[in-house]
Amino acid sequence: MKRVLVYYPFAVSKKADSGSKLRPVEMLKAFHQWGKQEQVEIIEIHGHSTEREKQFEQLKQNGDLDNLMFCYMENQTIPIWLTDPGHIPKKPFIDRKVLNYLNEKNVPVGIFYRDVYWKFDDLYPLKGVKKKVMQFIYRREEAFYQEYMDAIFLPSAEMGKHVHINVPKVPLPPGGKATELHVKKISGINGLYVGGINNPDYGLPLLLDALEKINQDAINCKLTVVCRQNEYEALSTTEKKRLSDLDVELQHISGQELTDLYQKMDFAFIPRYRSEYNDFSVPVKLVEYLSHHLPVIATDCSAQKSFIESGNYGVVCQDNPDSMADAIQQMLSQSLSLRKNIEDTFMEKHSWLSRVKTVHRTLMKEEL
Repeated sequence: MKRVLVYYPFAVSKKADSGSKLRPVEMLKAFHQWGKQEQVEIIEIHGHSTEREKQFEQLKQNGDLDNLMFCYMENQTIPIWLTDPGHIPKKPFIDRKVLNYLNEKNVPVGIFYRDVYWKFDDLYPLKGVKKKVMQFIYRREEAFYQEYMDAIFLPSAEMGKHVHINVPKVPLPPGGKATELHVKKISGINGLYVGGINNPDYGLPLLLDALEKINQDAINCKLTVVCRQNEYEALSTTEKKRLSDLDVELQHISGQELTDLYQKMDFAFIPRYRSEYNDFSVPVKLVEYLSHHLPVIATDCSAQKSFIESGNYGVVCQDNPDSMADAIQQMLSQSLSLRKNIEDTFMEKHSWLSRVKTVHRTLMKEEL
């Protein structure tokens, strides 16, 4: 029986409460789903470095690493060698040991390279000597991948110009999860924003400016904001009053309550301001909205613009109030047709299973 190795040089989170924790879990589930369909056994190695070494030696001894088709890896936002508790590896050479073994067996290997925020001085929080040391380690990580990888998978094609690894780079954005759509009467006016409200870069002030403009014309677009309670409490009195004056409904929910709320909404917002970093990042929230059949009004950050326009899943606007107000007006008349586009093609093109199929085609050098 053919086998595929999924190798995570970190412990898989039991509570996937963020995009970076969710992705490895969902990819692993999708690999097992694909494996059942294709009669391929999925072999897993993950955990702290001592656990990985033990798993590797056991699998090698049992012959379970014979006849591997390929190996899929992911990294984290910290370098591969620092993922143990306290960031001190007990077995610092285990990853090189595994990759040398795979190279000797001519097993193609690809890794999902999660982020390059460390290359942006305004985003990377460390200062002074610590910053220089960490950036040196990150550069060594890129050189390590250059040595061993046959392909690099990225959150977006746009991120490729920031990744200095000379192997094929393939976009592998977050995947969607199938959700049941309850039949409901859609009013067409209920917009949703889920996310941070304390960082202006996320664009809530922009969204409120656009809402104010659109409702001056008696169009009456409703906005619900879901955020953390402590972030709301940290707002100034003036900011809280503005939310109240615009009749914004605030909720501090997650899990099933949030899922239920998605069912009551007509469309959603991603109002981030454009920046070099935002141009290549793909918010997990974008895929979550689309998984719940919500068309999206989003600013024209390059990667999210490409994603939305690839299936006509929403309305893209510039990051200014006039353009976003126009986009809201457009959405109020188009939300039903955009929702149909999502229902027709989104899961086929963008499920986690489709991401696994992309990995398979890339590493087996089949046509994408």
